[in-house]
Amino acid sequence: MTALICVLAVAGVVATMPGTAYAEPKPPRSLEDVHKEVESLYRQAEAATDAYNAANEAQRSQEKSIAEIAKSAAEAQERMNRLKNQAGSLARAQYRDGSMPPQVRLLLSGSPESFFDGAALTHKGQAATRGLITQVAAAQKAIDGYAKAAGERWKTLDGERRKKEGAKKEIEAKLAAAKELESKLEEKERERLRLLEEERARQAQQKWLSSDAVKGAALKGSGAATAEGKRAVDFATAQIGKNYVWGAEGPDTYDCSGLTLKAWAAAGRAIPRTSQDQWRLLPKVDLKDMRPGDLIIYFGDASHVGMYVGDGAMVHAPRPGRQVTIAGAGSMPVLGVVRPG
Repeated sequence: MTALICVLAVAGVVATMPGTAYAEPKPPRSLEDVHKEVESLYRQAEAATDAYNAANEAQRSQEKSIAEIAKSAAEAQERMNRLKNQAGSLARAQYRDGSMPPQVRLLLSGSPESFFDGAALTHKGQAATRGLITQVAAAQKAIDGYAKAAGERWKTLDGERRKKEGAKKEIEAKLAAAKELESKLEEKERERLRLLEEERARQAQQKWLSSDAVKGAALKGSGAATAEGKRAVDFATAQIGKNYVWGAEGPDTYDCSGLTLKAWAAAGRAIPRTSQDQWRLLPKVDLKDMRPGDLIIYFGDASHVGMYVGDGAMVHAPRPGRQVTIAGAGSMPVLGVVRPG
């Protein structure tokens, strides 16, 4: 009996020890929660993609600048070498001509006129020497300036490469997390998730079309498009079905701003690379005045962009795992509209 009591007592102590109690199993996550988390991860990846693209553009700019500086430095060095050769030749000539005092050269000269002609030439040679010395100093200063500028550009380039690499790691981490979350869903759940996304987009589009900001203006025909805008729309819609790949600018894959960049390039207009710079630098247009070819910027951080095609629709490269497609222009939170041309 005593032994039984001891066993029961020990069992009671073990049951109350920290870490030994069994936790209640977590309730299964709703598809709604999964949808929110997946969308959040893809949104964060897209924002990081914009940072990656911006750093990539800055890196290209710095590399071009360094190449230009190197070319200018090489030209300055070549000029310096020519000046030094000229200075050396002039110095040797003056050494030969100036080896005798002026009085002796006057006595040995055939006439005073020839002596004074020679003296004038000597003064000219001295002036030329001083001029060469000034030019050499200027060339050296230019070379030093190019070296300093190149050093500063290299530092900036290194910083942009670090930003780019950091953004790349963030993108890959967010995409991996989203894919892992989706991979845990059964086939039927993945289909339900797809339908849920479509329903959310449809509801957002209807709400947008009935908003005071739009009031049917988005349903105007596409006849208002300029020739350039029509070419941009034709290019963008011709890419429908091609995969989204972050950082891609075509011709086989695109990210959202890579698509709008190339579409307007095909129309003969250069625009900024990222959706954030497109929002920041291009002229803004009221929603009621937008026309096909205009760019619709989405989300508060301007991390997504699509191209308006008329009739309340836009073409865009949505996200990884999706293809370039037509969607409702109001299917995502609209930040504003910009017009490349």
